[in-house]
Amino acid sequence: MSLFAIKPISQIMNESEGGEHQLKRTLGAWQLIALGIGAVIGAGIFVRTAAAIAERAGASVTLAFLVAGIGCAFAGLCYAEFASIIPVAGSAYTYSYATMGELVAWIIGWDLTLEYAVGAATVAIAWSEYFNKVLQFVGVQIPFQWCHSPFETAMDGSGVHGIANLPAILILFLVTLLLIRGIQESAFVNNIIVITKVVIVLAVIVIGWGFMNPANHTPYIPAATTYTTPEGVTHPFGGLMGILGAAGVVFFAFIGFDAVSTAAQETINPKRDMPIGILGSLVFCTTLYVLFSHVLSGVATVQDFRTAGKEASVAYAITKYMIGYGWLAKLVTVAILGGFSSVILVMLLGQSRVFFSMSRDGLIPAMFSDVHPKFRTPWKNNILFFFVTAAFGGFIPGDIVGEMTSIGTLFAFILVCIGVWILRKRRPDLVRGFTVPAMPLVSVLGVFTCGAMIYGLGWTNWLRLIIWMVIGLVIYFTYSRKRSKLMLSCTRK
Repeated sequence: MSLFAIKPISQIMNESEGGEHQLKRTLGAWQLIALGIGAVIGAGIFVRTAAAIAERAGASVTLAFLVAGIGCAFAGLCYAEFASIIPVAGSAYTYSYATMGELVAWIIGWDLTLEYAVGAATVAIAWSEYFNKVLQFVGVQIPFQWCHSPFETAMDGSGVHGIANLPAILILFLVTLLLIRGIQESAFVNNIIVITKVVIVLAVIVIGWGFMNPANHTPYIPAATTYTTPEGVTHPFGGLMGILGAAGVVFFAFIGFDAVSTAAQETINPKRDMPIGILGSLVFCTTLYVLFSHVLSGVATVQDFRTAGKEASVAYAITKYMIGYGWLAKLVTVAILGGFSSVILVMLLGQSRVFFSMSRDGLIPAMFSDVHPKFRTPWKNNILFFFVTAAFGGFIPGDIVGEMTSIGTLFAFILVCIGVWILRKRRPDLVRGFTVPAMPLVSVLGVFTCGAMIYGLGWTNWLRLIIWMVIGLVIYFTYSRKRSKLMLSCTRK
């Protein structure tokens, strides 16, 4: 049996309807847009913006957001067409199975595990840091050893080592319980978080607009030089390479919009609502990012973000330059906490739905496609990935796993861009609720843009991705291939 055996779309659709593995359809277009915004607006806009300003692009960080947004738009268009044809759980994994065969589907499913699980753990670590800052407002401080991993040592010279990052484990546990309870309830909570943090971001934009210093935007594109970080890493700063480098940095700010497609099987009218949810959330977030980064780079200087304002950069800029708005700095810190929470929620949602689909196909144990008899959610999946993400979030430093999320996402985007082109050629007869315009140009540009960002992440991240993929291939050839339902059905024939 060929490693590139394709799972018929008719079979995929039939398996998604009815039976014990049926998920409850409760989501509409606005809830999908909110899920996308909830996944996207979080660590990126509040943390990575200042890093891109300080180390790469200065005021031209707005152009970097546009470059990253355009790259995501190409992939988003391809996701939207796929989701309108194959409106089931599984996202890029399911799409690859229908176009490029089982081996590629396994690779992308394993890759999405890297994106969602490791990404959720990384954001949980950031959540822990900001949770500590919120506690400081009321005079409470979590001891260093209980909010850091065993591989971290206090910077104050005390020699205290971390034991476990308990706040990170706590937020992962709470989000897991919420997802087991049901996606409709999860979406409701997410909507509240989304509204709160968008209001705060808009407040920073509106109020901060009047505090911008034109000198901070002159020149808007700094001359091409280099910048060496305190850790001794040298980056191109300014010019075209600075903008492209910043685009790679802020790409993390866009991770998550593709998670909307993993909820296709729980969408009431997926052919109509999936494209709206994916592209709507992407357009909204890109617009907000450009405005926010323009204000932030205009209020504070590049040097601010290289020194005292490197951590909690947004709150620092407000406190130092927006006199009389100290209350806004505190609200921003709380909004960041909420933003991280919703990112974790959507990443864990996406992860469980991908594993649900892989289990239903026999590539991983059948227990992971069991649906809770009352809540109709893949609860065993949720429990499994609580332990996986808690291991990363509680005991591994965030900087080790952070960039693995970006490279895993970009790789998934490339396969989706290729897959939709293949499906257009092989099955032009399929009814498409949304059609990518200017095909194959959009697919080619998507592959090129995402490939360029992968190149920019450097060889250490390429190596991590290769090692992860080798582990996945070992599992596939020793377990999954022998138990694949598609392979077994073809063998019987």
